[in-house]
Amino acid sequence: MGEQKKRKLDHVWVKRAIALAFIDALSVLAAYLAALFLRFDFIFSAIPREYLDGYVWSMPYWVIITIVVFYGFRLYHSIWRFAGMAEFKAMVQAYMVLLVLYIAGMLFMKLHMPKSYYFMGYMISIMLTAGSRFAYRLLRSYFNRERQNEGEPADRVMVIGGGQAGQTLIKEMMTSNHLNTKVCCIIDDNPNKKGRVLEGVPIVGNRYDIVDKVKEYKITRIIYAIPATTGANRKAILNLCKDTGCKMQTIPGVYQLLNEEVSVTKLRDVEITDLLGRAQVKVNNDEILHVLKNQVVMVTGGGGSIGSELCRQIAKAEPRTLIIFDIYENNAYDIQQELRRKYPELHLETLIGSVRNTRRVNSVIEKYRPAVIFHAAAHKHVPLMEDSPNEAIKNNVEGTYKVAQAAAKYGVKKFVLISTDKAVNPTNIMGASKRLCEMVVQMMNRQSDTDFVAVRFGNVLGSNGSVIPLFKKQIAEGGPVTVTDKRIIRYFMTIPEAVSLVLQAAYYAHGGEIFVLDMGEPVKIDDMARNLIRLSGYVPDEDIKIEYTGLRPGEKLYEELLMDEEGMTETENELIFIGKPIEMDDEDFREKLKLLDEASRMESDKIKEIVSEIVPTYQYKKKELTNFSN
Repeated sequence: MGEQKKRKLDHVWVKRAIALAFIDALSVLAAYLAALFLRFDFIFSAIPREYLDGYVWSMPYWVIITIVVFYGFRLYHSIWRFAGMAEFKAMVQAYMVLLVLYIAGMLFMKLHMPKSYYFMGYMISIMLTAGSRFAYRLLRSYFNRERQNEGEPADRVMVIGGGQAGQTLIKEMMTSNHLNTKVCCIIDDNPNKKGRVLEGVPIVGNRYDIVDKVKEYKITRIIYAIPATTGANRKAILNLCKDTGCKMQTIPGVYQLLNEEVSVTKLRDVEITDLLGRAQVKVNNDEILHVLKNQVVMVTGGGGSIGSELCRQIAKAEPRTLIIFDIYENNAYDIQQELRRKYPELHLETLIGSVRNTRRVNSVIEKYRPAVIFHAAAHKHVPLMEDSPNEAIKNNVEGTYKVAQAAAKYGVKKFVLISTDKAVNPTNIMGASKRLCEMVVQMMNRQSDTDFVAVRFGNVLGSNGSVIPLFKKQIAEGGPVTVTDKRIIRYFMTIPEAVSLVLQAAYYAHGGEIFVLDMGEPVKIDDMARNLIRLSGYVPDEDIKIEYTGLRPGEKLYEELLMDEEGMTETENELIFIGKPIEMDDEDFREKLKLLDEASRMESDKIKEIVSEIVPTYQYKKKELTNFSN
């Protein structure tokens, strides 16, 4: 079916190219005939017979030469309804070549024609061939505008940004036969642009005029078209737009503009991530590719939200082998099939197993000998782990310890632990278990040649079990949207940002560090819920109710990213910092890990108290402790 469609499109192009070549042939014939008429004051009988014979004899050559040169400069390949400077430059270059060929032909043919004939014919042919192309665009644009003005369009559009990206989008909307839209006005903060016109559309004001102009022009859709801007600026403008009730769209980013990919087809709806107001994490991809290329790389928990994105990014680096290790076969299967489609040359191993299974972990690492392990396997749901604390210890702590021991035993170069801001002064067992994981990493780094490192970040937007998918589901069901507390705040990042930080840590790691992202200002969950309701086209508390359910067990009003003792040092990436590890007694910690392992396997109901003895910062109300072995 695809081949048939391609052949059909090729057939259409050939027909259009032949038609345009025919018009060019007529233009050249008409141009030089007009030159003769001009030379003899438009009196046909005054034209000498030898000049008419010279015209008839030379024209077939001129026509063929012109069409061949035009084809060489791809003037039959352009889409002339989008004709611009590139097409104009190609026309100029083609006619410079034709000038040389015409002069050579004139000398070779030894024609004795008036000098004005050559000059006027050349100039008129330029006007006719170029005019036929650009006239098509002008007429098409005129008729499209008339068509748009005839009836009420489905969408009345406001474009934010009167720059190159905005101009490109407006131009496409006006030349398309398939878009029932009308671009009514443009908003731009540059005061020098106010009152001016871009592609026939007025620039009517700055960001503070958005609400009023939406009402004045009866706008139904707003397109944000400023790819190169700060996160805070983007957030401020989009926050003004979301209060209008209009559908909101945006172009993906500045790289789209650089790749000349700005178009209506690239537009996407504004999402909650656009309202975070923080600059994207900048990562040196060359460094990361250098670290991972031709290496055997293993990702535990490779089917999860973070793990699967890690696999996607690692696959781009062309590793020698990528090992996906996960206990959940459905997740592992999904990412396996996706990578096989996108990277058919990738040597991919998808293995099922638990990080809690010592023999399984050791056999995999012994067999494949990975150079880098990204350890993303973990239980992460705070409320669920509060009800099943022993499982948090078994999977998170003991699982991490077993993979780390195997990594050290079989000569893994780098081991990168995925940690969380909940590990800082934890108030829940999940956070405490991740703090124990960080302590395992620090201890193992001091006792082996493997570089062990932890990467700590906040909540990940869109990950499995995170607040955004829950809110979207609740909105789709008509509400209510549940927020635990109106005051609760969290740091947020996107999945690609989180993964880019993890990958960069693999490059920076010398061993023992805890990498932390500067995540900007925290976000109120209540504001996020309300913004998501507005972005979905509803009014908070009217169309969709918000209910406050109270803090869950172990939940904080706010999260920290660093412990006071850790301090913070900079890296080459201005958004990535290193928290220095605190000193601890490794032998004492190792013994406590054994007792903790025994207590969890015995399903001890005192596991939280035991953890609080090992992690002093775990904010747990202590009860009278029993012996570890009980």
